[in-house]
Amino acid sequence: MYIRFFQILTCGFCFLLCCFSLSAQNKTQKFTISGFVKEKGSRELLPGVSVFITGKKIGTQTNNYGFYSITLISNPEEITISFSSIGYQPSFKKVVLNKEIEMNVELLPDNTVLEEIVVKADAPELKKVSETAQMGVLSVPVSQIKEVPSLLGEKDVLKVLQLMPGIQKGSEGNSGLYVRGGGPDQNLLILDDAPVYNAYHLFGFFSVFNGDALKSVELTKGGFPARYGGRLSSVIEMQMKEGHKEQFHAEGGIGLISSRLVAEGPISKNHKSSFLISGRRTYIDALAGPFLPSDQKGSTYYFYDLNAKINYDFGRNNRLYLSGYFGKDKFAAKTSSETQGQNLTSQSDLGLDWGNATGTFRWNHLFNDQLFSNISVIYSNYEFNTFANRESVNSGVVTKYNLSYKTGIRDYGIKIDFDLLPDPQHTIKMGGMATQHRFTPSAIILQDTDINQYKEQVDPIDAFEMGGYFEDTYQPVSNVRINGGFRLSYFVTQSKYLFFNPEPRLSVAWTLRNNWAVKGSYADMNQYIHLLSNSGVGLPTDLWVPTTKTIKPQRSRQLSLGFAKDFTKKNFALTFDAYYKQMDKILALKEGSSFLLLDGPDGLANEKVRGKSWEDNVTAGQGWAYGGEFLLQKKQGRLTGWIGYTLSWIEQQFDELNFGKKFYAKYDRRHDFSAVGIYHLSPKITLSGTWVYGTGNAITLPNATYIARQDFAGENPLSQYGIYTESYGSSRRISDYGERNTYRAAAYHRMDVAIQLHKKMKKHERIWEFSIYNLYNRKNPFFYDFNSKYNPETKLTQKTLTQYSLFSIIPSVSYSFKF
Repeated sequence: MYIRFFQILTCGFCFLLCCFSLSAQNKTQKFTISGFVKEKGSRELLPGVSVFITGKKIGTQTNNYGFYSITLISNPEEITISFSSIGYQPSFKKVVLNKEIEMNVELLPDNTVLEEIVVKADAPELKKVSETAQMGVLSVPVSQIKEVPSLLGEKDVLKVLQLMPGIQKGSEGNSGLYVRGGGPDQNLLILDDAPVYNAYHLFGFFSVFNGDALKSVELTKGGFPARYGGRLSSVIEMQMKEGHKEQFHAEGGIGLISSRLVAEGPISKNHKSSFLISGRRTYIDALAGPFLPSDQKGSTYYFYDLNAKINYDFGRNNRLYLSGYFGKDKFAAKTSSETQGQNLTSQSDLGLDWGNATGTFRWNHLFNDQLFSNISVIYSNYEFNTFANRESVNSGVVTKYNLSYKTGIRDYGIKIDFDLLPDPQHTIKMGGMATQHRFTPSAIILQDTDINQYKEQVDPIDAFEMGGYFEDTYQPVSNVRINGGFRLSYFVTQSKYLFFNPEPRLSVAWTLRNNWAVKGSYADMNQYIHLLSNSGVGLPTDLWVPTTKTIKPQRSRQLSLGFAKDFTKKNFALTFDAYYKQMDKILALKEGSSFLLLDGPDGLANEKVRGKSWEDNVTAGQGWAYGGEFLLQKKQGRLTGWIGYTLSWIEQQFDELNFGKKFYAKYDRRHDFSAVGIYHLSPKITLSGTWVYGTGNAITLPNATYIARQDFAGENPLSQYGIYTESYGSSRRISDYGERNTYRAAAYHRMDVAIQLHKKMKKHERIWEFSIYNLYNRKNPFFYDFNSKYNPETKLTQKTLTQYSLFSIIPSVSYSFKF
């Protein structure tokens, strides 16, 4: 069935290509200007560069591979074309359009920060938010990411995105993203076309993306183009650098907990190929090792990242890329003991590790001046493993206990994309993807020589996902832009159960006078894979599972309305979006349920849950997210940064939770405010600061606690009413929680500051950074618990609610270098 679907999709694309080719041949009075835009020096291809005909509202921008194309009616008069992008000096080319023109352009990086305002004023055609059809697209220059203050000096892409409106952070210090009411599993993170399923180190405190290896970062949270699918809330697309094609360069840094190094350069002397390799590793294990007790030697925790990329340029029409990412976290605790006077010794080794591996092979092909294609072959693998090993020797008798529990998801995929630019009024994108998923919800190996038991159980689940899309950014008149598209998504389960869903998309922008624009968008999305979580934080212990005959795909429908304004003289861009999103078939664990099969004392499921699958422990429901987002952003000049504010509501409803009533989601925050400022005081000194404020998380606390003098036989009959019990001697302590999330944690706010000291030597540059996280030492809530204190006079036990915080004021220092 899916082979036939793919054949029909391919035939449709070929038919459309033939139609457009014939159409282009008939228009003999038009000529095309096309080429690639690169960075001068490194020859790195630049995405998102604005290409405009000066004096006219006709233009386009380069795609992810630096290619652009503009087709115009022949003109005997000379025209001027401008090429501009943030962080680069604009370039102006004059041509007479009387033939097909190939124009490759190199932009010079703009390192003279004191003159950036002058450069910007000379380039009014720089890409404006008021002239794009898309809504909810956030772009942060990588150079800004490196200048924002960070925890322990670790520059984190995802933490910077948390500072944008509409994007909620999880808990204190966590890198998890909650976009417009969605959970961590509803964000599609793409690194060079490969999906990354767990993007967190150190249990969520840092992300796996090394900013030194990235070329561009873009997040879409609404008005999704048809080329994106598979998630409900956001798409975060990241492109790795390609590597310098002319000279060898390196940069790196040393921080309090990790060090990093990036090396890049040409492979051949003809400047046709280049490489990039980037590595990062913590040394927490090396620092903590000497302080461990003698009976815990060998205990460790560390994480590492490795990015690599090579490319080869075969000329104008063909380019090849091979890139990959590899990363892992490893935690292990080792103990040993020896009983004096007895022949008894024991050693134990337990821990967990998790990591990602991705690989992408890409082929760019230019059919002609108007048609560009990219084919990607993709591999992605995420694995989580927990283990416990124990060996004891008693009077010469050796007893061994070994347990290994694994879970993960592995993908093999292929993706085909076409960019067709027949004329300035149309920018057409179309393509398709196919992915073979293998889910491993549970892989257990148990060996216990004491009871002579050995068990190995692996339950992989295979599924197949496909999608095809067509979209067109159409400009019928000079002040109206429409991005309309249609996507067909397809998913087949291991039991051959089929899901087939249409996903229409539409975004419209109407440009008014003085760079004002009114925008609207609608997007229908489906998600066929799910993340089961006890914490809701996106920790490595969470479990990826597919849609099944019982568990239906998640779906969202999102409507957005808003306006945008460009202040060209001040280099500001202002946007306001109001949105409403409804989500269906979202999953949650039932009360008291766990998806892990490690409940019993033998490491396997106990009798109560043995024989049940993860499907028995989840319930499906609905979600609603709505609100408004304000963003004032400045990306260029001596002073850059942004101010963002979000007013939002997030509600959920499950028939089997909270008595079937609606409740606010844990990360519902009524108000969320952030301010980010980066000021280049001089070429040698950069000052930066952030301040964030957010309404406290919604939490559930017991309304009352009392002692019941009667033990319940069997399963507690009060659990269906939200009342849970804890054994208390011959009686039971009962907590009445009432409805879910009716209380609020204390408000979250924090200020971070940093200063960077730059010094350029003859052959290299060094940067010292001094930063302070949580400048005024705010005690933000991490979690709450009840503490009991017995009063001997009244013979009563008093309980008080206690807030626990994670981070106080944290100063840090780091050293970076480039050569």
